[in-house]
Amino acid sequence: MAAKLTPRQKAFAEFYIQLGNATEAAKRAGYSEKTANRIGAENLTKPVIREYVDKVQSEISSSRIADAREVQETLTRILRREETESVVIVCKTRKSSYDKAGKRKTEEKETPEIVRIPAKISDVNKAAELLGKVHGLYTDKVDLSGGVDLRIQVDYGNDQGSSE
Repeated sequence: MAAKLTPRQKAFAEFYIQLGNATEAAKRAGYSEKTANRIGAENLTKPVIREYVDKVQSEISSSRIADAREVQETLTRILRREETESVVIVCKTRKSSYDKAGKRKTEEKETPEIVRIPAKISDVNKAAELLGKVHGLYTDKVDLSGGVDLRIQVDYGNDQGSSE
């Protein structure tokens, strides 16, 4: 970036990235309420501001998308059962007592709890399959047996352009 942003331009750019609204970004960056609409539109046409906004938005976008290495690392963690998932289980408790008449009372209570468990075997198998494909461990075998009609036509350079 050749030219530097002024503090107000940088504030405008940051607010614009956050809000997506040039007028509101201009107001929050300290521009006048009356001129915010015009200034916001003008700022977006200035190359130094546009370049900064595009660069930051590109960085934000690329950080949200997993690259090939991240995908392989995640699959490897699943394969090794290092990844866990949350499962809700219901714990039951029973409490028995006798009332004054000697009759037995039983109270049951169910309490949900969240438990972390390792990746399921089906997930491990799928991760292994996908990693195997990435590393070319599997090849599809194709049977190409069968009859093939093959015709060869030889052109001996007949200058007349006609064929016999």
